[in-house]
Amino acid sequence: MSGISRISRGIAAAMLAAMAAMPAFAQESDEDEYQPELPDMSMYKAMLDANRQPGWVQFREFSGKQLIYFTALQTMRCRLSEVRYSVNSEALDQRFPLGPCDPQQPFNIPDSDDPGKFMYIELPPNGARTLTIQVVWADGSGSEIVTYRPCDNVGEGTCARIKKIDKPEHKLSAPTPAGQSR
Repeated sequence: MSGISRISRGIAAAMLAAMAAMPAFAQESDEDEYQPELPDMSMYKAMLDANRQPGWVQFREFSGKQLIYFTALQTMRCRLSEVRYSVNSEALDQRFPLGPCDPQQPFNIPDSDDPGKFMYIELPPNGARTLTIQVVWADGSGSEIVTYRPCDNVGEGTCARIKKIDKPEHKLSAPTPAGQSR
């Protein structure tokens, strides 16, 4: 089973559980059409939690390159303000671009003329031994910090294994790059 399939199943399970707990709202205006609203933040946090084990990122060796996919996190972009990561360190000194949010399709993968812009980073073969990542929610709070490594013998499939999980000591108010004080 591919990593993408595991991610999709994890996302779907989290979404169904959160949607079942959401109250139904009647439209309160005289407009002809229902105005889309983003699902509650709790749904997105459940999705992130459900995807921790299969991987917030996925590693793949393909066509002489190492690709690291951020697909699962793009499906949560409407409630994220930032994705912080670092390759082969824990500095969290890089940012992965989030696609624009479309409230009508909040979980779709963003369109782009550049196929990798919102999907993956490209490195030399076996370039990343680890990738450390943290997401920052729209309210400024940060997720736990997770370090992933490629699965053994992943080849052209996609896979990630958790190497380490750190809990942030305090709520983030405004993330700053590594080396700068808060």
